[in-house]
Amino acid sequence: MAFEAGLILFFVFVVLLIVGMPIAISIAVSSIATLLLVVPFEIAVFTSAQKMVSSLNSFSLVAIPFFVLSGIIMNNGGIAEKLVNFAMLFVGRIPGGLAHTNVLGNALFGSMSSSAIAASTAIGGVLIPQQIKAGYDRKFATAVNIASAPTGMVIPPSTAFIMFSLVAGGASISSLFLGGYLVGALWSLAIMLVAYIHAKKNKYPTMKASEMGSAVKIIKEAIPSVMLIVIIIGGILTGIFTAIEASAIAVAYSLLIAMFFYKTVTVKDIYPMLKEAVLTTGTITFLLATSSMMSFAMAFTGIPQAISAAILGLTTNKFLILLLVNVVLLIVGMFMDVGPAILIFTPIFLPVITSVGVDPVHFGLFAIMNLCVGSITPPVGTGLYVGASVGGVKAEQMLKPLVPFYFAILAVLFLITYFPGLVMWLPNMAG
Repeated sequence: MAFEAGLILFFVFVVLLIVGMPIAISIAVSSIATLLLVVPFEIAVFTSAQKMVSSLNSFSLVAIPFFVLSGIIMNNGGIAEKLVNFAMLFVGRIPGGLAHTNVLGNALFGSMSSSAIAASTAIGGVLIPQQIKAGYDRKFATAVNIASAPTGMVIPPSTAFIMFSLVAGGASISSLFLGGYLVGALWSLAIMLVAYIHAKKNKYPTMKASEMGSAVKIIKEAIPSVMLIVIIIGGILTGIFTAIEASAIAVAYSLLIAMFFYKTVTVKDIYPMLKEAVLTTGTITFLLATSSMMSFAMAFTGIPQAISAAILGLTTNKFLILLLVNVVLLIVGMFMDVGPAILIFTPIFLPVITSVGVDPVHFGLFAIMNLCVGSITPPVGTGLYVGASVGGVKAEQMLKPLVPFYFAILAVLFLITYFPGLVMWLPNMAG
């Protein structure tokens, strides 16, 4: 039965996506179609509706609207240029300084806005013209921006980790957050290493102190924004507040600095930002609700157990299983956004991964990085197309310049997959 159920689920889901049906509706319809194998229509619909409602009855979900709103406030607060100048202070004098500034800027801005697209557009829009003016190759500058844009998606506060925690049956959000900082740092360093080698080879100029402006002024302008990250990780590490409580603190802090320090947000801007947050949260929670239907349909028909048995029947070698899961998730990430992919594939692979002794938090870290990498790879990766557009280059022209960056990112993925201590020491230290 599991085989037939899997075929129905996959076929209906793919057909609906091909004809342009929204992904949440595709998930819901394919789930009900799968349940019809074993229960009457009325029971399938009633049970599905019940699962949708009960899946949203979770205190952890409170963090999603708060982190979404915090990201919107920071995105509307005009902080991109301030973060660029701040990053430039630290890496501007290194060969390829403007490229390194792009990487750090994307990591900082992406973590605050929770959007790789926003980071690529805001930071790349400022720095790519500067790099071209300084003599950098346009395709290289664009490749740096594309390759580093998703780093903010693995650096908290990240809704991807919250969604994974809910689907994975309560994997610690705090541990995922702390591990995410390390994943983002390793990813950024890998991009910077490739950029450094390329800059040295092509003798790109470094920045002079006179070009970077007053250090005191730059730090004064950027510190309030950067402190958001410090407050969140510091509060979680010291136990002052939980990751969920941190979401509310992030909103209050973001609003205070945007309104009273930067003065880029006024009272009349609050309603449009709240409206945007509600719409975004509604999309996320509807996806969560429908994905719970799919999880129930798969569990009821035994699909995850069948997949687990099939994989373990092929091999029980932990190395090979991790490799297989990584390859599948990389391919999935090429065609599907991070959120829906987490909701669909976590219930499928989690039993397999845990059966070979992998910590669910560790799985969450490398799984989400996998899916983020997929967002900048063809044929569907939106990050690739948006980044190419920002750089004024055709997407198909970016594949060759991106190759060394892909290798660097995959090297980091390999390290965090097979050497979990690299990203698990901080979560383990925090308990």
